[in-house]
Order: sequence, then structure tokens, then C-alpha cells
Amino acid sequence: MKKLILAVIWVFCGGIIFAQESHDTKKDTTKLDEITLVGRRKLSNYRQEKTLASIDDYLEKSNKITMIKRGNYAWEPAMNNMNSERLNVTIDGMQIFGACTDKMDPITSYVDVSNLRKVSIGSGQSGSENGHTIGGGIDLQLTNSKFHQSGLKTSVDLGYETNGNYKTGGLDLEYSGNKFYLHADGIYRKSDNYDAGKNQEVLYSQFQKYNMSLQTGYKLTDHHTLEAAVIYDKATDVGYPALTMDVSLAEALITSVTHKYVNDSTFIQSLESKLYFNTITHVMDDSKRPDVPIRMDMPGWSDTYGFYSKASMTIDKHALEVNLNGFYNRSLAEMTMYPNDPNQAAMFMYTWPDIRTLYSGIYAKDTYAFNDQTSLSTALRIGFHQNEIAKETGLESLQIFYPEIGATNNRVLSSFTTNYQFKKEHYDVSFGAGYGERAPSVSEGYGFFLFNSFDNYDYIGNPTLKNEKAIEANFKANYHENNFHLGFETSYFHIMDYIIGNIDENLSAMTIGADGVKVYSALSNAKIFNAYLNSSYKFSDSFSINGTVGYNYGSASNGENLPLIKPFSYLAEVNYSTAKFNAALQLEGNANQSRYSNFYGEDETAAYGILNVNFGNEFKLNTNKVILKYGIENILDVNYSTYADWNNIPRQGRNLYVNMSYIIY
Repeated sequence: MKKLILAVIWVFCGGIIFAQESHDTKKDTTKLDEITLVGRRKLSNYRQEKTLASIDDYLEKSNKITMIKRGNYAWEPAMNNMNSERLNVTIDGMQIFGACTDKMDPITSYVDVSNLRKVSIGSGQSGSENGHTIGGGIDLQLTNSKFHQSGLKTSVDLGYETNGNYKTGGLDLEYSGNKFYLHADGIYRKSDNYDAGKNQEVLYSQFQKYNMSLQTGYKLTDHHTLEAAVIYDKATDVGYPALTMDVSLAEALITSVTHKYVNDSTFIQSLESKLYFNTITHVMDDSKRPDVPIRMDMPGWSDTYGFYSKASMTIDKHALEVNLNGFYNRSLAEMTMYPNDPNQAAMFMYTWPDIRTLYSGIYAKDTYAFNDQTSLSTALRIGFHQNEIAKETGLESLQIFYPEIGATNNRVLSSFTTNYQFKKEHYDVSFGAGYGERAPSVSEGYGFFLFNSFDNYDYIGNPTLKNEKAIEANFKANYHENNFHLGFETSYFHIMDYIIGNIDENLSAMTIGADGVKVYSALSNAKIFNAYLNSSYKFSDSFSINGTVGYNYGSASNGENLPLIKPFSYLAEVNYSTAKFNAALQLEGNANQSRYSNFYGEDETAAYGILNVNFGNEFKLNTNKVILKYGIENILDVNYSTYADWNNIPRQGRNLYVNMSYIIY
């Protein structure tokens, strides 16, 4: 381990930053605020490690995002060391909410790379365009096939990985004419149990999933277009080795209709209005687990209806953006327990008692350009948020703990951010500040005896919680001279009324084997600090080295460390590329997690470092193209887990993979 860390220091001192540069956009995905995906539309960009990697793999390329893993599928994104409750995750601006009380279905699990063009990442309040947030916003943006008059284009994708016998296949069809386009795609993924390092099989880590999407557009006039999209995603037989239950079904239908207006010669230069609907069904069960003390089924449902209308305008030196949006969501989850004695009746309760959420709000942003080098942006969001408990039995259950509550709870939410940016030939600097609020999530406000295997406690929601609030500050600087680049960025969050579970000694656990009951409450404050230092050096057009190191810190007003705070981390890459071939050797790892939170269920995780190597080739077959990607992950077959691996489940050991894409023009 010491040798690996010394190697990182050596490479970093030579001027490195871990980068996954888009050939088309020249953007560094580890340090910029958005990730350009290499989906079907951009398979010519063969520099991506895996053309058929999951969306989770792509998200981990960003400095600000880490993925919390409960198994081999559906990882939960965390940004700035804050997980999903404190983030606003949308699909093409559409609000969508998971249907699982145990977070086994984050929003990112219901799309695939075949659906997406890029992922837009906004840290802190810069991510509040589509909704209120504390940690930031992630918008999974759909492909935007246009009227290119390029006719029919087809691609076929195949992938195989040795670890877990993982198979992937996809098909893509696209027609583009003068006034009409149609795009359809499908992808299928299936994996058996994977092996951790040293051939240790990780039981209940299998999954299979398929995803299909259809997008179409019609040009009404030169300035008006009408588009429609539908995504169907279904996963079955999904194992979760870090949990006590698995998933027999995770199914989503996501639909939208969009009108777009673009005209550079009018006051409103662009106007985009969308109506959407999505529905999710999620079923947890333990039927494949041996020797469970009591069998149970835990289905959940989430339906969301919504709209947004966003416009952009330019007045003198002001660039204005406005987004008016709203949604209505229904979240319902239940649990049925089946005693081993068939003569005893099954036990039933609502874990989410049919919570109806209504939201409407407006976002406005003004970017003022003092000159070509200096700009100042300010943004504001104000919204009305209402929760209603629709099930009378659910209201009565919560009134046992909170007798004064009613069925409805209204809140007003606000956020504000400002950012100053200065650019010169060889450097740029930006710094900003912001204030934001969020409402408690459905689980935090209304969950009823939700078991958390991380700390082994049952959780009860608290509808009387105040809005969580945060003040933030951020700073970013970049220096570039010829082939050398050096960058630094940092952020600080002071979160007030920080929502987290607190032990209630007067309550008894319902889950067999649980240590007790926690009720969601609010600490007076919590602090989170993040810092990353990046560097890169390009020796020639073909050869470059890159790398980054990061430090994160989190503590609460009760004197405890916050859970799931990333320890010191490092990433490094040596890259060689030509027009038709590329190769890269990568080193990544974390230091020992010494500031863990035993109070919130964490334990210490050891330091680790792993090596990966990847290659890419591009071939021409007449007018068609073949993209080949292959490589080895975790070359040394290290057995390790990270701070973000639920209950210390080990990550994959050595894995050989190959991806092939055949594009027919």
C-alpha cells in the first residue's frame, strides 16, 4: 500500500489529473460540472473506457459524485458527501421519485446510457434549476436527435465481462429527415454473482435488466418543434448482498411531450415546455434467502405528474433564464409479514401511508457579463411544497407518536446563489455563495418502522420536522500553460436543522434482531468540507499523464463524525492515444477511513489501491465502423471495500471485459 501511495505522489508531482476527456468536447469529466456520455449517438468517441458501461460507472468519473453500493446494481449517487435526500435528481428536467423505502431504486437506475446524451451536474445551489436541493442537482439529459436529414442509421452493441459472467447487448435505430426524426433503442444486461478479490463469491449479487426507449420529433415550422419520448425499464431477480432482502421487480414507465421554440431574433430566444408522467413499481421480498426469522413482502409504488416551462432571454449584457415547474407525486409502500405458523394471521402495515406531494415553484437566473473576462451570476428559486397523508390508517398510526399532526403539511422553500467568475489567458478563478432549503423526504417525514441495515435500527418519520437549511461557499481556480494544467476547487456547507435519526429509548424495534428504534430529528447544525487538487501534463499529441487527490470532512453539532464521508482519495492515469488506437493505465484508491462514525453505524475501512488498464480500437468496414473496447479491472485481484460499500460488502475482483459496437451508416 505504501508503494501505491508513493507512486501516486510521484505521478502527481509530475503534473497529473485523472481525466476521461471527451474527444468531441475536450472536457475533463473528473473536474467539470457535467459528464458527456458516450452513448449510441457518440460511439465515434472511442476514448471512453467502456462504451457499454452502466450509468453508475459514468457518474463515478466526477469528483463530486460517489456511488453508495448495496450490491452489483442500482447504486445510490451521493454528491458533496450528501446522499439522495439532499440531492435533486431529475431525468431531462422531470421529477421522478423511487418507490423503495430502502433506497434500492435510485432515479439513476431507471435509465441507461442508451437513453442519455449527457449528465449535467450542479454542485450545491447551482443545481437548483429543476428543484430544491442542499448538496446539488443531477440532471440525466436524454438524447436529442435532430432533423439532420441523414436517413437511417443503425448500431449493434455487444459486451462481455468475465467477473459474474456479465453479458450486455443493445440495438439502436435512428431515422432523421427534414421534418421528422425517430429514434428507438434497447439494451439488455444480465449478471450472475460476482467474485470479490481472491475468488470470493459474493452471494445475492446477481441481476438482469432491460431498457427500451422511443423518441420522436416533428418540425412544425422553422422555429417550433414537437417531441415525444417514452422509456420503459424493467429489472428482475436483483440481489442485494448488503441487505436482508432482494428485489423481484423494479419497473418504470417514463413519458413526456415537449414543445420547443427557438428564435435568436426575438426577445424570448428559446422556450421549452414539457408535460410528463412516470410510474414506478418496486417489489422487495426475501423468498430466496434461507433461514429468515419471518417472511415478508414489501411492495412500493410511486406516480408523478409534472410540467415545466423554461425560457432564455438576452438583454444587453444580461443572459436571463426562467424555469416555472411543478409536480404531483403519490408514494405508497406497504409490508406484509407471514408468520412461520400457518395458523397465525399475516401482519400488514403501511410503511409509506400514501403520501401525496404537491409542488410548484419558479427559478430565475441572471448572468451579467462585465466584459469578455468577467461575469457575475445570481439565481433564485421559490416554491410551495405540500404533503398530505391520504391513508386514514397511516395518519392514525403516526398520530400515536405525534397526536397533534393533521393530514396536510404546507411549506415554503427558497434558495439563492451567486457566483463571480474571472478568466484570463492562462488562468481562471470563480467563487460563489448560496443559501438553500429542502423539505424532509417521504421517509424522513412519514416513514413507519423502516429497517436500516446500516446501523441495525428501525426508523420512524417525523412530520413536524422543520425545513433543512444550508449556507454554502465555494472556490475554484485553474492554471494552464502550454501543455500543463493545475486546478483546485473547494466547497463548504454549513447545514442547519440537519435531519438524521436519533435513538428513542422508549420504543421497541419491530424488526427481529434490530438494536432499537430511531426517530428522525434535527441536529442544530452539521459541517461538510470538500477539496480537490487536479493536475495534468501532455508530453505530446499522443502521450499524457493525469491525476487528482481529494480531501473531505464532515462533523455534526453533537460532536460525532457524519456518516459516509469520503476519506483521502487519489486517482491517476497514464494515457496514450492515436487516431485509431488508445490505451490507458489507471491507479485509484482511498486512504484509511480514520474519521468514521461508529455512532451512526460505520466502522473503519482499510486503505486500498487498484490498477486498471484499458484499450480501444476503431476500424472501418466500407462505410461502416467498428469500435472495440477491452481491458482489465483490478489487475492485482485486490479484495477490498470502500467507505461507500453498505455493510462492507467487497467490490469486484479481477475483471476482464470486451465491448464491441458496430455502426451502420
